[in-house]
Amino acid sequence: MRNEDKKIGISQKAIVSRDDGKILAIRRSDTHPLRPKGWDIPGGDLEFGEDAKEGMRREIAEETGLEVSDLKVVDVISWPNDRGEFWITICYLAKSEGDAVKLSWEHDDFKWVMPEEFRQLDALPRIKQFVEFFKSQK
Repeated sequence: MRNEDKKIGISQKAIVSRDDGKILAIRRSDTHPLRPKGWDIPGGDLEFGEDAKEGMRREIAEETGLEVSDLKVVDVISWPNDRGEFWITICYLAKSEGDAVKLSWEHDDFKWVMPEEFRQLDALPRIKQFVEFFKSQK
């Protein structure tokens, strides 16, 4: 397969924290097309031509209703999926400007947890990897 025939996608995730050290965990709804009822952190795909940080702020606001500050890149991973696509995920740290979460249709539950508590949730290994990295930087 030629490179122009392959899909390369860029997704972004954010560890949104509060002053008390807790981070936001959001649960995908049972109608979510990918991993229904799995726990996650805010994020989504970067749109073509979109500024990366603005795209991350947009995703956080769409999924949680939160505004954030201190947005900074902390990790990047890449992997091929089982559909022959290659994905790059950028992980950010962000400070929540409040804690009044308003979930989108994509999610049905949320909780503020300590990073070590996130390890116990049903989340993808790469999401847990981001949280472990965050925890190791504290």
